[in-house]
Amino acid sequence: MIDLEESYPSILNKVNWNFDEVSNSALHSIHPYPAKFIPNIPRALISSLPIPAGSIILDPFCGSGVTLTEAQDAGIESLGVDLNPIACLLSKVKTNPLPTGFLTTAYDIAKDIKSFKGDVYIPAIPNLDHWFKKDVQRMLTLIIDSIGKLENQNLADALRFCVSSIIVKVSNQESDTRYAAINKAFSGNDVLAFFLQKVVRLNEVKRATSNNAESIVLNKDSLTLDQNDLTKPIGLVITSPPYPNAYEYWLYHKYRMWWLGFDPINVKNKEIGARAHYFKKNHQTEVDFILQMNKLFDFFSKNCIKDGFVAFIIGRSKIHGRIIENEKIIKEAGEKFGFVLTDSIERTINPFRKSFNLSHARIKQEYLVVMQKN
Repeated sequence: MIDLEESYPSILNKVNWNFDEVSNSALHSIHPYPAKFIPNIPRALISSLPIPAGSIILDPFCGSGVTLTEAQDAGIESLGVDLNPIACLLSKVKTNPLPTGFLTTAYDIAKDIKSFKGDVYIPAIPNLDHWFKKDVQRMLTLIIDSIGKLENQNLADALRFCVSSIIVKVSNQESDTRYAAINKAFSGNDVLAFFLQKVVRLNEVKRATSNNAESIVLNKDSLTLDQNDLTKPIGLVITSPPYPNAYEYWLYHKYRMWWLGFDPINVKNKEIGARAHYFKKNHQTEVDFILQMNKLFDFFSKNCIKDGFVAFIIGRSKIHGRIIENEKIIKEAGEKFGFVLTDSIERTINPFRKSFNLSHARIKQEYLVVMQKN
C-alpha cells in the first residue's frame, strides 16, 4: 500500500506550482479561450502520479482540451467532457489528426464564395446588427453554410474551428475578455482572409503535432456521466471546474455558439457557476455547488480504479460578499465518497494572465487538491 503521508506529498511538493514560465504550445494559441488551463499543471501531475495500464485520464470540464493534449503527449488515453459545444469543438480538433484535403477544401470554399452572386439568408441571431456589420454577417453565413454541406464531419469540424476562432475578432465586440461594442473596420473580404489565415496556421501546427494516444470528447453535462461513457476505468482525473459566481464561459462564447448552430441559452441554464444563477430570486448558493461536486465524486468513486487519483485546480468564490472556500468543498466531497487527501497546495496565479469579470472574480490564488481512492 502506498504511504500517502510521505510518498506523494513529497513528490508533488518538489514542483513549483506557480510556474513562472508558462509553456503554452502553438496549438493552444490558435483559438482564444478565456481562463484557459495552463499546460504545466496537467503535465506535472501526469509525470508525478502513477497511471496504471488499462486506465484513462478523465477531465470532466475539459474546456479547450489542455489536459487531453498533455495526456496524448504522454501516450495515455483520455476522455474529455464539457457542456459547452465550443469547448468540445476545440478539444476534438486539437486531439484528432487533420483530415485529408483540409487545405484544398478551404481554398475551394473560398473560391466558390468569391464567385457567388446570389442571395444570402442571414440566420436569426439576437442583436446581430449591433455586434456584426452587414458585410461581415454575409461572409460568415457563406463560409458556415459551405462548411455545412461537407459530408466529412471531422473535416467540417476543423473548418468550423477556424471560423469560431475569428468570430469575436470580426465582430464589434472589443475582445474575448471585454464584452463591449466598438467600431471595427473589417469587411467581408477581411473575414474570408482571416479564415484562410487560420486554416493555414492550424494546418502548420497540426502537421507538427503527434497524436500518441486516443482521446474521446463528449459534449455532455458532466453531472450526467455514467459508466457507459467510459471505455476503460479511470486512473487519474485532472480538472478545473467552473467556480461558483466567477466566470461565465457561455457568455464569452455565445455568438460563436449561435453562428455555429448551437444553443447558448441551454448552456447558460446548465453551466455550473454561471453568474446568472447567483443573481435571481431564489438564487443558488455554495450548497448547490456542494451537491454538484458530491454527484461528481459519486461517479468517480464508482469508476476510478483502486488507488486512482483525482486532482482539482480550483479558486475561491465570492457570493454576495461572502468568500467561499471551494477547495474545502472538494476535499469534503471526496472524503464523503471514499477518497483520501494526498495534498492541498496553494498556488499564485500570474498577475499578467488576464481574467475577465474582474469586478467580482479577481482570483489571485487557486488550490491544487489531490485525493486518492481508498
